[in-house]
Amino acid sequence: MDTTQSVVERSAIRKVAIRLVPFVALMFFINYLDRTAISFAGPNGMNADLGLAAAQFGFASGVFFIGYILLEIPSNLALHKFGARRWLARIMVSWGIVSLLFTWAGSIEQLYVLRFILGVAEAGFFPGAILFLSLWVPSRHRSKILALFYLAQPLTTVIGAPLAGLLIQQHGLFGLAGWRVMFLGVAIPAIIIGIVAWFYLADSPAKAKWLTPDEKTWLTGALETEKKETAASNKHVSVRTVFGNGKVWMLSAIYFGFIYGLYALGFFLPTIIAGFEGLYGTKFDVLQKGLITAIPYLPAAFALYFWSKDATKRGVKTWHIALPALVGGLSIPLALFAGSPAATIAVITITAMSIFAALPNFWTVPTQFLTGAAAAAGIALINTVGNLAGFSAGYITGWLKDLTGAYTVPMFVVGGFMLLSAILMVVLSRSGKVSEGVPAEALDEAGAGHHSQA
Repeated sequence: MDTTQSVVERSAIRKVAIRLVPFVALMFFINYLDRTAISFAGPNGMNADLGLAAAQFGFASGVFFIGYILLEIPSNLALHKFGARRWLARIMVSWGIVSLLFTWAGSIEQLYVLRFILGVAEAGFFPGAILFLSLWVPSRHRSKILALFYLAQPLTTVIGAPLAGLLIQQHGLFGLAGWRVMFLGVAIPAIIIGIVAWFYLADSPAKAKWLTPDEKTWLTGALETEKKETAASNKHVSVRTVFGNGKVWMLSAIYFGFIYGLYALGFFLPTIIAGFEGLYGTKFDVLQKGLITAIPYLPAAFALYFWSKDATKRGVKTWHIALPALVGGLSIPLALFAGSPAATIAVITITAMSIFAALPNFWTVPTQFLTGAAAAAGIALINTVGNLAGFSAGYITGWLKDLTGAYTVPMFVVGGFMLLSAILMVVLSRSGKVSEGVPAEALDEAGAGHHSQA
């Protein structure tokens, strides 16, 4: 590769990583915190105040995804039409306003309605953010960029769980119960950052004032060349045919398993920790419970970063996705037989590390064969089917817990779905429907910077 081009390429990618990724990751951080705030509120006063049983809490957690799913694909197509800057900012301000209303939820019915509307307001944000970042870097850099973006999700719990605990401890502030103060505290940043996003983000490299002319030319040219190559090799993949595309549906099923595990942990881990007192005779205050909830997610952030770094170096391989799914599927039921709080959290940490190691590498696959509006629709469809697991995990886990009186059966179900994801990823790879990624070093040596990763 030409030395000058190498310098321009490195500089352009570095600027994208510094200027865009942290801000979009901050948006994702706030998004995930608002979405999962109910998991902290439930065992810390909300369930008692509103009279929620485990199944009702699970339904309230999951009904979010019904509204989310209904508008996911239309929202992502609107983002493609109107531009990511405007649409992501609009989404964020909308969900911030809805999140604020949780402060005054007075009944189970109001909680259900607000969770549904929150899903409507948030629809399209995550796939929109994935699509937005994918439009800024050629495919061989996507694993790295998406990994940096995805770090926000485990760090949301690392930082957010203790933060939620601190807010809940402010019981009586403004005359509100602690869990209501927590909802108030996590909603306001969404509105503020949403407004900032309108002015801070740029829709494409060509419109970025912080790139030099050479960097704009290289990024725009590389992305356009890749788009043409992908379109030429997948001539029949359009918005309409996405819904009948076997690869898209297989990836949707794989993602379903990951998200089922992610949200089963996300919504019920604080409740499981609260149950340590009855199981093991331990006592923790609200802040301590928040800190314990955060423990699995810090190692998960490290696993995500270094696993994705290896994937970028080697090229994303099938085992970068399937192996973590296998480990996660086997580990999560083992947490039920750990015998102590420390051992339980240790096993759950392995599960969290597995889920987060796989996710950013998974998202390099769809853009291998989807471009333009088809990419917007395909990514949204995969995320939509995956988020059916967001509803299923919350409701089924709570329902099975009420039915059986323990979390044993629900956690075996979680493990089963993750094992299914591992199997399907191997099947998809061996069928030849996705290809193995090319190592970054090989692309540099070959002088070809526009190959797809899988």
